[in-house]
Order: sequence, then structure tokens, then C-alpha cells
Amino acid sequence: MTTLMIDAGPVAEDAPVTRTGGVPLAPPGTDWPRCATCEGPMQFLAQILLADQGAATGADTGLLALFMCQNDPGMCDEWEPDGGGNRALLLPADGLRPLPLPELGEDDGEEALLLGAVRAVTYERTAEPDYADASEAWSERTGRRAYDHVLGQIGGTPSWLQHDETPTCAACSRPMSLAAQLEEGPDHLTAMNFGSGSAYVFACVPCAQAVFLWQC
Repeated sequence: MTTLMIDAGPVAEDAPVTRTGGVPLAPPGTDWPRCATCEGPMQFLAQILLADQGAATGADTGLLALFMCQNDPGMCDEWEPDGGGNRALLLPADGLRPLPLPELGEDDGEEALLLGAVRAVTYERTAEPDYADASEAWSERTGRRAYDHVLGQIGGTPSWLQHDETPTCAACSRPMSLAAQLEEGPDHLTAMNFGSGSAYVFACVPCAQAVFLWQC
């Protein structure tokens, strides 16, 4: 069984739902993540409600907020799980507020911090256990191209484009569970920069740890 994430169209930039783009929701006092290489603020990519994929992580509260450096794309190891060029925050669900934008330099624009549009998702479960097979079957059933509508999967098994990079939790040393696999999306205004590849978000909820990486 695979649970596909399907593009559900525009949504408010601060909507408390699983979405790509917009502004991140976080508890008051949360710091906007910065790149370990260039020290600039990262771009907010997406938030994922754990309630949407509780079966995968063993939890049904909280959210994942995903950030990646886009200040100098390709120069800050933003694809690596531990290179410091991206960040996955596992946050509690209570008291969430829009995270204030960090100060920008006079030559910087908000496009380095925020995607150009905000997209919600809906979910469709398919019988196919393999993500690629599930996307193809959905496309055949609906008559819609997967590239234009499938934004990824919630939980399930990673469909690796290269070798298996399943991380182990830094706290308990156990393999982490896939929380979501994400696609860039077809619209240049909403597209996340994964080098035309896919991203993988893993979580260990008991240890409050999350890891983000991508392959192309």
C-alpha cells in the first residue's frame, strides 16, 4: 500500500496543513535555520503534519518543517543529510505561529527564503507497495500525468534514485522511518530545487530527530 501526495491547489501561506511553500509554523522562539557553510538563512520548502502519516512514524502529533539553503545553489552541500545545507525540524503541534522572516541583506530577496507559491496536498491510497508503480497506476486510472500532479508519498518505502541512504538516528542508533518522499513539482513557482530529483524525509519521533536529503 502506498499513500500518494496529490497536488490540491493553492492554499493560504500560513495554513496549518501539509503543504509546500508559504511561511513555516513553529513554536514561539524557534530560530530560522541557517546554512552551516554560507551562514545565510535557508529557504522554507514544506511542512508535513505527522497526523497525516502517523502510521509511518508512530506518532500523530507535531509537524516536520523542511529548509534548504538556496543562497548559492550547489555550493553548500544542500543534498547531504549532515552537510549543514538543509534542516528538518521536528516540532510539537501546540502553540504554532508563523515564524518571522529573518533580516535580509539589502541585495537579497525573499525568493531565497520562500517559494513563489503555496500548494496543499490531498492523499490517495493505492494497492501498489512500490512508489513508482503506484504513481504509474494512479496516472493510468485518472488519466492525469503523475509528473504534473503527484508531489510525493507519505510514509511507505523510499524509492531511491541512487543507493540506499536510510539514516540512523543520532540518539538511539536505530534506522529512521521514512516520513515522506517529495518531488519538486511541475510549476516553476512552486518547484523545490532537488536537481530534478527527489527528496527523502526521515524521522525518529521518540528521539525527536529528523533528517532530510535528496538524490538526482
